[in-house]
Amino acid sequence: MRISGFSMVKNADSLYYPIKAAIESILPLVDEFVLALGDCKPGDRTQELIDEIKSDKLKVIHTVWDLEQYPRGMENAHQTDIAKAACTGDWLFYLQADEVVHERYLPVIKARCLELLHDEEIEGLLFHYKHFWGDYKHYHISHGWYPNEIRIVRNRPDIHSWESAQSFRRIPQFDGINYRQQEGTFKLKVARVDAYIYHYGWVRPPHYMQNKKKALDTIHKGQAKVQEMYEQAKADFDYGPLGRLGKYEDTHPAVMQEWLDRFNWGEKLNYGSRIQNNTRALHKHERFKYRLLTFLEQNLLGGKQIGGFKNYILLKR
Repeated sequence: MRISGFSMVKNADSLYYPIKAAIESILPLVDEFVLALGDCKPGDRTQELIDEIKSDKLKVIHTVWDLEQYPRGMENAHQTDIAKAACTGDWLFYLQADEVVHERYLPVIKARCLELLHDEEIEGLLFHYKHFWGDYKHYHISHGWYPNEIRIVRNRPDIHSWESAQSFRRIPQFDGINYRQQEGTFKLKVARVDAYIYHYGWVRPPHYMQNKKKALDTIHKGQAKVQEMYEQAKADFDYGPLGRLGKYEDTHPAVMQEWLDRFNWGEKLNYGSRIQNNTRALHKHERFKYRLLTFLEQNLLGGKQIGGFKNYILLKR
């Protein structure tokens, strides 16, 4: 059995993405890791960070992003597909540039891949998620955040990254352009693996977080719309009251220690439970609808989600 890791990234250094930690977190598990590295802006040190990974498992494909041909976030999926197409494994393990796996889960993941290797009905593996927010000690327990996602898929040419690369679908006769198409696409049949993906996409110093959000909005909405959206915006992102979130008491992946050591923006965070800035728009998880749904799910339904995004068919294996 061979397992390939793959990812895509651009401007990881200037946007505070832990891409090196993401790659290193599964290097002991995979036989190769393919990275599609986009055309970073001048002064960005992403290439230097990648060069620090001393492993002959790592394969880098240099790419140029085209937001005109792939608007509305589809360039993320396109870049993911570029890396996926270069993988040679039986199973393909996808990590985004802000997703890291704790070393405790590597044996569990390998055992599950071996167990299901010849079960051809299973097209992918479904992971649990832990979404950190603001710092490394708080995470979301909220209806507004996806609790599970596909991160390992079979090496089949008709399985493609989908929409803005959050997930995967089977797309026979795909034209290679419209990653947001619904018609003619099929949800993957998946089995669960008892492992977590640690998502650090919303853990950055507030000014980096604002820059990252602006970059992400540009990919989805275009430069002109983003200029209008951020014309009156403050330089620092407001995470809101962290006191309303779950408190994380466990360890982080060992490869994240450097990032934990760099944490120095605690004085800019609100550790209470009250909103201090009443002029900003509420975050999704702060809105009444989502707070009500979260209360019902956590207190009456044992954590089972009401509706929500579910881009897979979960089989019992």
